[in-house]
Amino acid sequence: MQKIVTVVGARPQFIKASVVSQAILADGHFSEVLVHTGQHFDSNMSAVFFSELGIPEPAYSLDIHGGQHGAMTGRMLAGIEEVLIRESPAAVLVYGDTNSTLAGALAAAKLHIPVAHVEAGLRSFNMRMPEEINRVLTDRVSRWLFAPTETACGHLAREGFAADSVFLVGDVMYDVALHFAERVSADGGRLGALGLSPRAYVLATVHRAENTDDPARLAVIVDALTKIAASTPVVWPLHPRTRGLLQSMGRLDSLENSIRLIEPLGYLDMVQLEKYAAVIATDSGGVQKEAFFYRVPCVTLRDETEWVELVAAGWNRLAPPVSVAAVCEAIAGAVGARGLAVEPYGDGKSASRIVGELASSLAG
Repeated sequence: MQKIVTVVGARPQFIKASVVSQAILADGHFSEVLVHTGQHFDSNMSAVFFSELGIPEPAYSLDIHGGQHGAMTGRMLAGIEEVLIRESPAAVLVYGDTNSTLAGALAAAKLHIPVAHVEAGLRSFNMRMPEEINRVLTDRVSRWLFAPTETACGHLAREGFAADSVFLVGDVMYDVALHFAERVSADGGRLGALGLSPRAYVLATVHRAENTDDPARLAVIVDALTKIAASTPVVWPLHPRTRGLLQSMGRLDSLENSIRLIEPLGYLDMVQLEKYAAVIATDSGGVQKEAFFYRVPCVTLRDETEWVELVAAGWNRLAPPVSVAAVCEAIAGAVGARGLAVEPYGDGKSASRIVGELASSLAG
């Protein structure tokens, strides 16, 4: 039986890996060795996802987190390289656009182990974003480019990738959403604990460096959400790094008086809050898609998004955090909004397509 090493490190990757790992197990062609870099290490950012999503315990936990991008990626590269030399897999599977993604892809490429990139071809065309650098470089060294959308395939074609390396498989996050959405309802759970009514609150998430590392942008987000919270409850699960930055800005204590700041959530709790929100305001690529999966209007707190099809369809709107008034207007305007009836992310069978292609390619 051939071996696949899967590299994950951040909560969006745990979500994606859950369905692909199940498909690998069901297919029977491969054994999977899971490597957790440790990029997200808090129990609410990591351990709870493994238990809720049924992901097998990692064979290797590298416990690498914190520090500058180069230092973190370098330590991951060294750690993953040791694992790959020891395991000698037929392929390495990476997800998305984090430092863990790039480190896994580079370590494999330098050892001449073919790389499979899930969520290939996404582009924001903003090379100031660490995520854009990670995804572009990962695509460049990958043998299998598993693209979630026609738009992503188009980007890869224009960049000169060979057609036989690009596969339109759909979005594995849609697989997960279909599998788990029915497990949550509007009764009880985190919704009940927070005393929230369905469709009567705004859910916010903020973690990207372009916002958190820019005090002016972060201040706009804080002021806009505070203003919204005067009339509509705002729930904000705080990424640990964002919490620390708000504390250093002296904004945390006052925020707690107006916004419901909570710790990062497990997957099912987050699904419940997403599914029943009136609006989701976020800078997360994954949350943008999940909002669409549950047909909840989304406001993206960025200058651009990789998920352009959602903006075109009217489910998502961009609100760069440079003006408090503009962000407030975008959030208020999204309440009750509906987009077009589109299905850009496939049919919920992306994971089986990925594993089937790997099995077919590696059999030869």
